[in-house]
Amino acid sequence: MAERTEDMMDIDPKTLDAVLHGRLSDPFSFLGRHRAGDRTIVRTFQPGARAVDLVERIPGNDAGGRLIESLYNVNQTGLFVSGGTLGQNQDYLLRITWPTPNGDLVQYTEDPYRFGLLLGDLDIHLLAEGRHLELGRCLGANPMTVDGIAGTRFAVWAPNARRVSVVGGFNQWDGRRHPMRNRVEAGVWELFVPRVGSGTRYQYEIVGADGNVLPLKADPVARATEAPPSTVSVVASDVPFKWTDDGWMASRRQRHALDAPLSVYEVHAGSWLRILEEDGRSLNWHELGDRLIPYVAGMGFTHVEFLPIMEHPFGGSWGYQPLGMFAPSARFGTPAGFASFVDRCHAAGIGVILDWVPAHFPSDAHGMVRFDGTALYEHQDPREGYHQDWNTLIYNLGRNEVCGFLIASALEWLEHFHVDGLRVDAVASMLYRDYSRKAGEWIPNKYGGRENLEAVDFLRNLNQTVAERCPGAMVIAEESTAWPGVSAPVSEGGLGFTHKWNMGWMHDTLRYMSYDPIYRQHHHHDMTFGLIYAFSERFVLPISHDEVVHGKGSLLNKMPGGDVHQKLANLRAYLGFMWTHPGKKLLFMGCEIAQHTEWNHDSSLDWNLLDVPGHRGIQRLVRDLNRLYAGEPSLHRKDVSHEGFAWVIGDDSANSVFAFLRKGGEGDPPLLVVLNMTPVSRENYRIGVPGGSTGPVTWREILNTDYQVYGGTGMSNGEVRSDNEGRHGLPQSLVLKLPPMSVLMLKPVQPLG
Repeated sequence: MAERTEDMMDIDPKTLDAVLHGRLSDPFSFLGRHRAGDRTIVRTFQPGARAVDLVERIPGNDAGGRLIESLYNVNQTGLFVSGGTLGQNQDYLLRITWPTPNGDLVQYTEDPYRFGLLLGDLDIHLLAEGRHLELGRCLGANPMTVDGIAGTRFAVWAPNARRVSVVGGFNQWDGRRHPMRNRVEAGVWELFVPRVGSGTRYQYEIVGADGNVLPLKADPVARATEAPPSTVSVVASDVPFKWTDDGWMASRRQRHALDAPLSVYEVHAGSWLRILEEDGRSLNWHELGDRLIPYVAGMGFTHVEFLPIMEHPFGGSWGYQPLGMFAPSARFGTPAGFASFVDRCHAAGIGVILDWVPAHFPSDAHGMVRFDGTALYEHQDPREGYHQDWNTLIYNLGRNEVCGFLIASALEWLEHFHVDGLRVDAVASMLYRDYSRKAGEWIPNKYGGRENLEAVDFLRNLNQTVAERCPGAMVIAEESTAWPGVSAPVSEGGLGFTHKWNMGWMHDTLRYMSYDPIYRQHHHHDMTFGLIYAFSERFVLPISHDEVVHGKGSLLNKMPGGDVHQKLANLRAYLGFMWTHPGKKLLFMGCEIAQHTEWNHDSSLDWNLLDVPGHRGIQRLVRDLNRLYAGEPSLHRKDVSHEGFAWVIGDDSANSVFAFLRKGGEGDPPLLVVLNMTPVSRENYRIGVPGGSTGPVTWREILNTDYQVYGGTGMSNGEVRSDNEGRHGLPQSLVLKLPPMSVLMLKPVQPLG
């Protein structure tokens, strides 16, 4: 069809050039329906199209009705302009004819530039202040219906960009075809793309502040992704998940009370169990539900904790370098598959905790690094923004929008996926500006100190927000320093976490266990020192993945001994000590079967070890410890209070013997715990015990890590009656046999009065 030069009179050459080269910063001012004098014209840019027609839009008819007008291809540039026959209020479709090797392909679609503003005033206000807590339903890709038309609203924060376009298969990944509208009040770009729905692959093409086109960017707020190595975001399904865990959610506050048992099985989803017959592939969420949930429940753990499952480009980071802070990794299935897994955990009485990383993010070009051509999510200055240990970028917590992004991510997992807790990774690196930096490599705070005041404010805000919106949810700090009040309430000057990992206890006790027993008498304090500060925080005792990687060896091989039987005995004693010590419990997968080798994220656990009695015995011991821990109130009710612990023997370093009482509430019988941390059995060892009101009391041995069923020698005490010979400041005492390398637990048969 001949060109109409009079239509060119309305097009500024600079605007045309901007359209043709993808530099149009305000596409709605030019594309779509506009009044031109007394005419209504339509402009659409469809580079490569053979023809574009306007046809009458008929609701319910995807192909529309009669032809209204064929558009003119201005100078064969791909900019198509109508001649003005469209009625001012007439509805229309675009009918686009695309040439293909197999013949013409006809596409019908509504014009994305016919729609008004998408995000409401409140959304824009909250986004500008960094206080939008439903970010995943505001930014990102959200399927919806606008003016009776189904499609997807895309929205992304890029305040310094010159142009942002959404690209995907729906536009041949051509950034010139769907430039977005800039809501300058909040630095957010938005566009509704008709007939694009769930499952659509997309990314953003961004022209930076310097005018250069950046590498295609994944959506920071995508709620679904393709599995790596793909870097593509996916429009998540808008079908709400049908939860069946109302009972669990209603009881969660009670389950997570400080006087409740908490025993956590830490898992890397990709390597807990692999299907060797299928090239060693990892399990998906459905398969993990079938196999992991009954295993965790059968072992008596109260919770499963996953290393980060947020989408991450490099599997070797184990998830600790995530870029998809709102998206479960596609390695294991769909977001709905993960939701179903959580629902099934709750049905089985198992809580779910996720490791979560607000400290830093990787510098992959498709990610958040210089997202709009500037340091947006990260700091500009590498002394603040570059993490030397991990070659990653540090979130700029001085920006309200970044803080809001991270808090909204936390809420996405807690509210929309019903996750029961987050373990916040690398908190120490957030709290100190000089973390792992030499003099001159860091910038002091405004008072000249090393504390990161912005991070402190962020963590307090995070914990207060979670406490208000997610009753009973836990937020657990991995914090390796002596920062005061990590788990104290914000109202009391603390950071507000519900719990803190006790890294000091872990380091001290593992160091003690690594010594040959003959030398342990010189390091007695490593086992007792933790009780000096055991109740200063709400502690979790962690034997985590960090202790069985990077050449540290497996937990079993940290134990001394000339043969595996001695190592197994040491490990049984250590686990017995851990489960009877004040504090909640966390054990990394594989430790419960006494793996010989350290953890490898690319292979399965050595489940074949369970064919060996000694390894099977360790597994049974962990199961029995969990059941005792949950079943005996004195082992958990006063876990965070000095009232729940009393030394009986803390100074017998010559024999490497320890004894203490664990106490619960009123009416709960105390438990006597005795450790013999040498391979020498000790007969007739007298230990003080509380007295009964009516005289001597019979004490029953309810746990002995040296039982034969666990792989030990079988030396035991059964029932022992106390006598009135006082010892260790207590009115009565027991004479016990202490098996080699063992932990005993005894309970009075009758009330002590």
